[in-house]
Amino acid sequence: MELSLVGLQNAGKTSLVNSIATGGYTEDMIPTVGFNMRKVTKGNVTIKLWDLGGQRRFRTMWERYCRGVSAIVYVVDAADRDSVPISRTELHDLLKKPSLSGIPLLVLGNKIDKSEALSKQALVDQL
Repeated sequence: MELSLVGLQNAGKTSLVNSIATGGYTEDMIPTVGFNMRKVTKGNVTIKLWDLGGQRRFRTMWERYCRGVSAIVYVVDAADRDSVPISRTELHDLLKKPSLSGIPLLVLGNKIDKSEALSKQALVDQL
């Protein structure tokens, strides 16, 4: 199984990958430059995780690393209300790519434990 994790910078993609891989979390994270790939084996299942940088200059490569994967996980920082409109635009741009047609997509609202986070319904409505 192969998954690509995309979303704006600071959405929590790398933390999510690390949590899946190790079960742990750390706040000391540096921004992903380009991409990182990590293979995680749980039981009989091996997952290749593509963690793609979310800064504007890396967004053009999202499509390339999403082609042919089993699924795309689009991570949104639900606590950063100012970034949600930009995240919406990038999500819709990604959905328009013909090469990604038919690939399952999961939109993951991250950081929902923060007091300033949007509710699930508000996030859905804004995306």
